[in-house]
Amino acid sequence: MIERLLSGGQTGADRAALDWAIRRGIAHGGWCPRGRRAEDGAIAPRYQLIETPSRDYEQRTRWNVRDSGGTLIISRSATLSGGSAFTARCAERLAQPCLHVHPGADDPQAIRAFLERHRIRTLNVAGPRASTDPAIYDYVTEVLECVFAG
Repeated sequence: MIERLLSGGQTGADRAALDWAIRRGIAHGGWCPRGRRAEDGAIAPRYQLIETPSRDYEQRTRWNVRDSGGTLIISRSATLSGGSAFTARCAERLAQPCLHVHPGADDPQAIRAFLERHRIRTLNVAGPRASTDPAIYDYVTEVLECVFAG
């Protein structure tokens, strides 16, 4: 269904999405802050990310939303906060399709319908970092597997 997955390289949801794409042989990429900045240090070179001119996380978020066909925000909370809330605001401002997925609203059929309805081939995946939700990596992996396994 998707041809390319974008993400910003932060710990947690971003890395889970990138690792999932790598394991599945799906092209991946996206923007990351200058210096490959993340909360755990420099983002590993195995992630094919391009550095923005700024060290600011918000620039990479805006550019990943802009350069995708749509954004899937995956969290374990029904309420978005921090960078995830900023991602949703960016999608709204740029009139880009965006879907927030969380337990209770993570039906694979509904996610597939969102992707098909908006003809998304390049998908931006975002969500919380590991320091705010240590279990997010596994949840993102599980959601992506369920959506794309069928």
